[in-house]
Amino acid sequence: MRVVGSLLLAFAAGSLVACSGGKTMEESSMPFAGEDSVKYATQLWDALQDAGMIGASAVISKPYKGQHPHGAVLDTIEGPVKVGGHTGVAIVKRNYGGDNVSTASVASDPNAYLKAITVMYKRENGYDSDNQDWFWAKFLADGSLDKNPAGMQLAGRVAKGKPAGCIACHTAAPGGDMVFNHNRY
Repeated sequence: MRVVGSLLLAFAAGSLVACSGGKTMEESSMPFAGEDSVKYATQLWDALQDAGMIGASAVISKPYKGQHPHGAVLDTIEGPVKVGGHTGVAIVKRNYGGDNVSTASVASDPNAYLKAITVMYKRENGYDSDNQDWFWAKFLADGSLDKNPAGMQLAGRVAKGKPAGCIACHTAAPGGDMVFNHNRY
């Protein structure tokens, strides 16, 4: 092993592996979930349940008309959530769809129409400075991570550097905070 600047270089199984800040360089630049991102997404899901932002007893806001890629009807809440030793803001968007879905039907029986839950979570400074340190995840209603058509799990720096996906879309949000419904972060 050799330390160069803030990087730790090591040879593993005949390959050079570089680490920075506890993440492999591969993990910190991957556009879709690596092992660390999947693990973190699981911790985030548990923290969101504990905070009452998802699950059977989740706080529901007023459903509103949605759009692709999230759903025909949406419900968004936000608040502080602690994952590990870090407290950050979580923006939770529940995505509803199905036959006869409407804002009224979701308001009366949200679980019947819940298809996915998309989350932006503000991680610690330096997690992904290029993208305001947001961690992105798309969960199915059962809490498992959704996957893109290529089978990649949607967690971490979702579609970083790609022309479409979470980061590419949210880069267009006004105010530079990557959030469409306000400019606070």
